[in-house]
Amino acid sequence: MSKSTRWLFKKEAEKLGLKVKENGKDRKNARYQIEDEDWLVIYAKRMKPNKRSFVEVIHKKNKDGEITSTTEKLQSEPIEVPDNFEVVKISTSKTTGQQWIQYQPKKVEEEISDFNIDSIIKKYINPVEVKKVKQETTQDFQTLTFTDVHVGMDTDKDNNSMYAIKWDRNSILKSAKDIIDNVTSNITAPTLIIDDLGDLLDGLNAKTTRGGHDLPQNMTNEEAFDCALEFKMYIIDNLVPYFNKLVINNICNDNHAGCFGYFVNEAFKQIVEQKYKDVMVNNHRQFINHYYINDICFVITHGKDDKSLKFGFKPALDTKQIEKIDQYCKHNNVYKKAKLIVFKKGDSHQALFDMCTSDDFYYFNYPALSPSSQWVQTNFKKGRRGFVLESYKDLELTLKPIYL
Repeated sequence: MSKSTRWLFKKEAEKLGLKVKENGKDRKNARYQIEDEDWLVIYAKRMKPNKRSFVEVIHKKNKDGEITSTTEKLQSEPIEVPDNFEVVKISTSKTTGQQWIQYQPKKVEEEISDFNIDSIIKKYINPVEVKKVKQETTQDFQTLTFTDVHVGMDTDKDNNSMYAIKWDRNSILKSAKDIIDNVTSNITAPTLIIDDLGDLLDGLNAKTTRGGHDLPQNMTNEEAFDCALEFKMYIIDNLVPYFNKLVINNICNDNHAGCFGYFVNEAFKQIVEQKYKDVMVNNHRQFINHYYINDICFVITHGKDDKSLKFGFKPALDTKQIEKIDQYCKHNNVYKKAKLIVFKKGDSHQALFDMCTSDDFYYFNYPALSPSSQWVQTNFKKGRRGFVLESYKDLELTLKPIYL
């Protein structure tokens, strides 16, 4: 005889010789695994009408208050439907008028109270002792900045692209290896700051985060998730031996990846921080964010947000953009705390490093790691892709763009 999971009241469980459980949340019963035959018996008892009896419904009195006549009706006691149950069927006997009520538990969403991603990560990811490679360094810290990886983007869906460039898993991991090779051959400081300025993934369900338009994709959501996480883990796993400390800042508010990018980056954070004691990951959810290293403040953004901003930050500064950055710095007291302010953005897929337009901050645009989409190739030009290495000594900056 097969078994099924059923909601039983305590008395029903006791009659079956089962160990009585605590009632479910907001219920008067609990779940049990019982034989189907036992359930049929319980079900039949639940559906059995109550015993009928004569009930006085009308009586007449004389002027002295004495009852002179009565009218009685043969009926059963009303069937009480338990809390959190709902009536699904009422049957009436044509001969006796007796009614049967069929009810079942209301559909209630089960709470996933035992699912904890932190505990799962800690259970399956063990800390790793890394043997460090000794380095001679002269700078305070250095940064690696990349943006617009666009995992899942199909650059030649219709086989008629002007500049057909593959951007599949192998191409993405090849770019990760290019990053690793260039960083490890240009080590200048014991601390590495990695800034990922957003659009890590090209879209979710083949649409931008705003759902504005369709995107040609060469991966499913699951494949894109796996590839993006593999890309980030591959970079960190190979850079950890060369630095005493690594800090990764991920922009998770952008116009292509949005919440999908946050899912990948949060999984990445949970894994890598459990795996390596000298790695820290910050997932930034606001449109504009900032962090300090010594006397320098880095203000970071993708350039476009996930909902509201129709026109993002342009490659070249204008008065409106200067005012917006200025207001942000004033609101967060950045001017009082920092001697140098570097504003960093992606989105434009262009490398442009402006240190002159504003007297208060540098304005840096970073190249996309991905090739241009077919739409960009057709409407603009092929473009150059890459990433940027920077080294800092006090307030002095050394820039090294790497083009692929």
